[in-house]
Amino acid sequence: MGTSRDIYKRGRLTVRWKERTGEDKAATGLQPLGLSSKRDGFIYIPATYQAEKPASLALMLHGAGGQAEHGLSLLRRYADEQNIILLAPASRGRSWDIIAGESFDQDVIFIDQALSQAFENYSIDASKIAIGGFSDGASYALCLGLTNGDLFTHVLAFSPGFVFTIEKTAKPAVFISHGTRDAVLPVEPCSRQIVSQLQREDYSLHYQEFEGAHEVPPAIAKAGIEWFRSTGSH
Repeated sequence: MGTSRDIYKRGRLTVRWKERTGEDKAATGLQPLGLSSKRDGFIYIPATYQAEKPASLALMLHGAGGQAEHGLSLLRRYADEQNIILLAPASRGRSWDIIAGESFDQDVIFIDQALSQAFENYSIDASKIAIGGFSDGASYALCLGLTNGDLFTHVLAFSPGFVFTIEKTAKPAVFISHGTRDAVLPVEPCSRQIVSQLQREDYSLHYQEFEGAHEVPPAIAKAGIEWFRSTGSH
């Protein structure tokens, strides 16, 4: 056993899902996380949420230079209909720690705190806990998702650039999409290489290329959410 700092440096989260037994005080709609005075984040509780019917949860991460709202916007149109709680933290720096500082650090801690708050306050389905994102957020979702496969059941990576792990636990199901005309993160050295690696490691994988640039077209976002809702966890 190491200290919490040692654990975070490996990209490991300490939070664990637990069934809620206390009184429910959850309000629906968009709310700030209230964890930081500078770069905070949001949680969106669907209008369909009921404590007696655990919701799915998707932790969604923005791209480089982005804001928490960007992560939230990726799936927000589907949250009410599909009963999905959306958690959208902001990175501590311009991008996520493993990208900006080449090590797991403050973003792992902040995400740990955000998830802990969500698990404490809302009833969440343990079989439907996703981490996802776009661009740098997709890369980071793969990094943390594969590292913490004993927590995340699904990973949604829209146009990722790479994946890096110090250790892996369990095997979450993985969805990857990428535009064939992406000039920011070209598909060949990015998603195609990631997909090849994950196939060799025998992950449950859905890969979808589309005619487009560095973007998440509505049809791709819909495909991702339908995959999340219909695909079983590990």
